[in-house]
Amino acid sequence: MGSYIVKRLCLSVPLLVVISFMTFVLVNLSPLDPAEVVLQAQGVPTITDELIAQTKEKLGLDKPFLIRYLDWVTACLQLDFGHSYVTGKPVWSLLGPAFLNTLKLTLVSVVVIIALSIVLGVICAMKEGKMTDKSVRGVSFFLTAMPSYGLAAILIWYFSVKLDLLPTSGMDSYKSYVLPVIVIAVGYAGIYFRIVRSSMLSQLNEDYVLYGRACGLPEKKMTMHILRNSLQVAVSVFCMAIPMILGSTVVVENVFAWPGLGSLSVKAILGRDFPIIQAYVLVLAAAFVLFNTLSDIMNAAMNPRLRKDL
Repeated sequence: MGSYIVKRLCLSVPLLVVISFMTFVLVNLSPLDPAEVVLQAQGVPTITDELIAQTKEKLGLDKPFLIRYLDWVTACLQLDFGHSYVTGKPVWSLLGPAFLNTLKLTLVSVVVIIALSIVLGVICAMKEGKMTDKSVRGVSFFLTAMPSYGLAAILIWYFSVKLDLLPTSGMDSYKSYVLPVIVIAVGYAGIYFRIVRSSMLSQLNEDYVLYGRACGLPEKKMTMHILRNSLQVAVSVFCMAIPMILGSTVVVENVFAWPGLGSLSVKAILGRDFPIIQAYVLVLAAAFVLFNTLSDIMNAAMNPRLRKDL
């Protein structure tokens, strides 16, 4: 298992290099001159060619492309993503707290999503074709199809405005998590529980299930065996839920004024703050690679046959 983990981690390194290069290239392909953006953000009334040249020299933008890329990657490995063009503050001082706030919301949401997905998946699989199964799937289709901003608006109107039970924005207390988590969990749990259900249904006709029931094993015990084997398929999905939510909280964070990555990225895009945009894309890409690697390792731990495929 140790050699598998080492090999899997080594395979992630080239992918991260490619991602970092593409991130740097895409931002530098922008028609906007970064030096001019900096001067505009600083409120310089008259931007001359001389000022632009001085700013480029100050920011190192006058160096060859590959040298700038290598300098940027080296600095990123030390969590130095440069300085914001708009505020002048170090990017990590802005990105770090925002990342932690989004991570808190993501982890709480993932716990709720996993719990709902497993419970609903097991219930629907055990009640296949019955009214319970059809009702749960019908409601999930409806809620999953509803835009997150629409569901958020309804929840805010009912629980915050009409009942005055929950805050509409911010992250002042545990109550601030309730509405954003519901909005995120509804969308993802409605998809993931069908994966658990489908995986369990595929296990119901396996020989070990028929043999166990023929031997008179309790139904609860058989259900736990089926669920354990079914979760091998769901592990990859659940692991990837964390980076997916990290990268898709833009709407939810802006609706609920959550001070996280989503809100920060929107401000950076509107302000053309390239260093923050680069850092945001790189951090999310690294999160996807990290959790994809983690899911492979967890699957290999549960199924030793997968270790021979690498």
